[in-house]
Formats: sequence, C-alpha cells, structure tokens
Amino acid sequence: MKKNRGIEHIKSKYGRLFVLPWEIGIIVFFAYPLIQSIIYSFSKMVIVPGGVDVTFIGLTSYYKLLFVDSGYTGALKSDLVNFLYSVPIILFLSLVLAIVLNQKFRGRLFFRALYFLPVIIATGTVINLIYNTQDSDTQTFERVASEAFSSNMLSVDDIVKWLDINNNVGEYIINVIGRIFDLIWSCGIQIVLFLAGLQSIPSSLYEASRVEGATKWEEFWFITFPMLSQVTLLVGVFTMVELITNERGVIVSWTYKLMMGGDYDYTSAMMWLYFLANGLMMGLIVFLYNRILMKRWES
Repeated sequence: MKKNRGIEHIKSKYGRLFVLPWEIGIIVFFAYPLIQSIIYSFSKMVIVPGGVDVTFIGLTSYYKLLFVDSGYTGALKSDLVNFLYSVPIILFLSLVLAIVLNQKFRGRLFFRALYFLPVIIATGTVINLIYNTQDSDTQTFERVASEAFSSNMLSVDDIVKWLDINNNVGEYIINVIGRIFDLIWSCGIQIVLFLAGLQSIPSSLYEASRVEGATKWEEFWFITFPMLSQVTLLVGVFTMVELITNERGVIVSWTYKLMMGGDYDYTSAMMWLYFLANGLMMGLIVFLYNRILMKRWES
C-alpha cells in the first residue's frame, strides 16, 4: 500500500513537472493577449508615440458588425456553412480511410505514410505557396479540370438535376465534390487517431461476431462504431477546432489583413464574435453527440 502510494505520488509529481512549461506558456503567451483582446473589442484603440490610447466604447463594435457591416455577417454565414458541411465529411472520409488502412495488405505502411504526408507539408512553407496561388493558377487548374470532367465524362450538376434532388442537398453535394481534394488533405491526423482506436478494439469481439454469423455491416454498427465512440468525439473536437482556426477561413484571413494595417480593436470584436458563434455551434454538436449517441451506447 505504501509503495503504491509512493509510486502514484512520484507519477503525479513528474506529471506536474512535465505540464509546467505548458502552463507557463499559456499564462505568458496566451492568457495576457486573450484578456487584452477582450479589452480591445470593447474599446477604440489609437496607436500613439510610446504606446496606445484605449477608450472604452462598449458594444459599439459588436453592434456595427451585426447590424451595419453586411460584409461581416455574410462572411460569418459562409464560414458557418463551410464548418457544418466540412466536419461530417472529414470524419466520414477519415474513418473510411482508417478502416481501409487498418486491413492487412502489401504496402500498408507506404499508404499510411502517404495519407499522413499532407500533415507534414502543411506545417511548412509549402502549403502557403500552394494556397497563395489560389486566386490565379489553382482556380484556373480547377476550372479546366472541372470542364474536362464535365465534357469528357459526366457532369455532377446534370446528375443532381436528373435525380431531382432538393436544391439545398444538391448544392451541398456539389460543394463537397468540388472541395474533395481539400477535404482529403485535412484527414491526416484524423486517420491516425482512428487507426489507433481501431487497433485498440479486442479482436475477440470480431471472432465472437463471426461465430454468431454477423455480417461486416453489423460488425461495423454494433462493434466498430460504438467502440470508437470516445475516439470519434476526440477526432470531432479536433476537426472542429482545426476548421475554426484555419487561416484560409474568410473571417480569419480578413481579420489578419486588417491587423497588418494596425486595426486591433475592431478586429478583436470580429474574432470574438466569430469564435462565439462557432463555439456555440461546437458545444451544441458535442452536447447532442453525448446526449444521443454516447448515452445510447453506454446503456
């Protein structure tokens, strides 16, 4: 008993020691700027020689963003729509690819590394060079590829019209197919997390299900998916945070451009309103997931 308590005490002490640099970094580099940005969002800030002149103006900036600046509300709506249809697609693609890469076949390690490669590239300057050409070369490439696909093979628009799909659903399908490259590019870490979850599922569960005559579809819904409930929640939260903080988002990129010009008060209100809207949506999704799916699997 004493030995176990000693080991646990040592583990706790070393755990706090390893976390300490992160806590210091949060306090020094994150907490102070966070509080400062909240103050700026309720103030009018003017840069003067030797510092800044901050004047409290209350909710003026927030009122202007919501009821005066129509460009901001339009950009916020665009980002929220992109958030809503990107999250389920990224989760679905990541789970499917993880299940495929979890199978035993030749070259499995190569393909695992291949799907993780975008994560490595995205941490450097290569991704910036790729997306800096988005307004010119990349859009031209996408347009030419789309025209070739439509004229030589088939048109997604024609298929949607032929199936007589609802306009909103049809627009969703077209947007997803149009951004399939970007969505797959965003699946690297999610695939790794799902792979780790798949490999932690006991093989005895699948062996018992095969003895009972369960199909692959039944194995997925009654074993794989429920056993991945915690991992799916983790991947979902990670994906939502990644999408919200993505520098290629309309509002985030717009805010960065304004900040480069020295506008720190209005942009602080822009970002706080943006994160508040996304945070509420993220909290609602997590709440519904825990309330509906997690509670069902636990029972």
